[in-house]
Amino acid sequence: MYAITIDSVTQEYADLRTLLAVASAPKSGDELAGIGARSARERAVAQLCLAEVPLAAFLEDLVISYEDDAVTRLIVDTLDREAFKPVAGLTVGGFRDWLLSAEADGDALAALAPGLMPEMAAAVSKLMRVQDLIHVASKVRVVTQFRTTVGLPGTLAARLQPNHPTDDPAGIVASVFDGLMYGSGDACIGINPATDSTASAMRLMELLDRLRREYDIPTQSCVLTHVTNTIQAVERGAPVDLVFQSIGGTEGVNKSFGVTLEVLREGLEAGRSLKRGTVGDNVMYFETGQGSALSAGAHCGVDQQTLEARAYGLARRYEPFLLNSVVGFIGPEYLYDEKQIIRAGLEDHFCGKLLGVPMGMDVCYTNHAEADQDSMDTLLTLLGVAGCNFIMGVPGADDIMLNYQSTSFHDALYVRRQLGLSPAPEFAAWLERTGVFKDGQLKAPKHSLHIPDKERFRGLSS
Repeated sequence: MYAITIDSVTQEYADLRTLLAVASAPKSGDELAGIGARSARERAVAQLCLAEVPLAAFLEDLVISYEDDAVTRLIVDTLDREAFKPVAGLTVGGFRDWLLSAEADGDALAALAPGLMPEMAAAVSKLMRVQDLIHVASKVRVVTQFRTTVGLPGTLAARLQPNHPTDDPAGIVASVFDGLMYGSGDACIGINPATDSTASAMRLMELLDRLRREYDIPTQSCVLTHVTNTIQAVERGAPVDLVFQSIGGTEGVNKSFGVTLEVLREGLEAGRSLKRGTVGDNVMYFETGQGSALSAGAHCGVDQQTLEARAYGLARRYEPFLLNSVVGFIGPEYLYDEKQIIRAGLEDHFCGKLLGVPMGMDVCYTNHAEADQDSMDTLLTLLGVAGCNFIMGVPGADDIMLNYQSTSFHDALYVRRQLGLSPAPEFAAWLERTGVFKDGQLKAPKHSLHIPDKERFRGLSS
């Protein structure tokens, strides 16, 4: 039981799960689930109560029971109690103050990460303003490696997303060259396949691998098919770089995705068995997003932002190369408008970084949400200031296969120029060698990467 008395009126909360939900920033998904605050006053009272809760209480009052949920068991069983000691005596409010202090520098936060439960990160984020979320996240650098090194200070990577509604090879290759000539693709060249089968995934894997080898591009490719398809592709000799899977914060939502912790471990081992990385062996690529557990009927009464943090607690055990929060993709039923999308994006980035996860963001919205490209410009710029590892690069910012709005190759150029950021170092050197960039800047198109002639184009896409 948690309680607070204000003006002789006592407000009680049965457990941490209830308190966290009421203290959350407004989200249409929490309202849909019937667990969010019913007024701004109710939310503020819950936040005052949450600020007085000792962090140690989260070790005992689990939001989803140990017996009922595999994600809870993973979080509890792998928690580094020694790493938690520096903040063990703090309340949630005290933890916020410490995070904002000069004492909490990058090294201190990196050492703390394995000792934090996701629920602690979610709790403290509920007490933070936007500038707090940006300031603390910007202190943390989570660096991962495969063929490029992503997450270094002063860099921002971009995933080149050349989706096509029929998986047409010529259309995909054309989009890839479009993105490369704007400096996108250092996070990965990743395709969401229109047809989700092992055979179709293998065709796309071979296409991207041929293209990468032909142009000696220091990057990694990924076909975002189900992890079990990728495991089969590895067994059949396909050129797999990154192993993709969508994940969530409860055992139930992961079952709805068709995965268990054991299947994820098999995916990790399959990817690493190929030893295709040249500078590192981070092989997993996860995607997440607030509201997925509620959508699957598996939220267990927990608010969507806390469940999102639990997804990061799951992801970090597999040492991913990339984790992408597809923040606005789920639609207005869960994040109604630009204010909710922007807040959720910054919360996700903050919680992921605090937990030691290499956070990137698909800055996006669906066409029936109360948002537009101005909303995306705002979130993109804020994430750049906060030190986000990577964003998306989609032709024209309009994904014609998934039918949603994201960020374009031009948007990646904008935020890099505006904030003085560079691509991953291995990719940046390739851009200079090929003439796409000169002295870190995009050159005129006539000096850029040579597009293959028709015969060579047919060879790449056949």
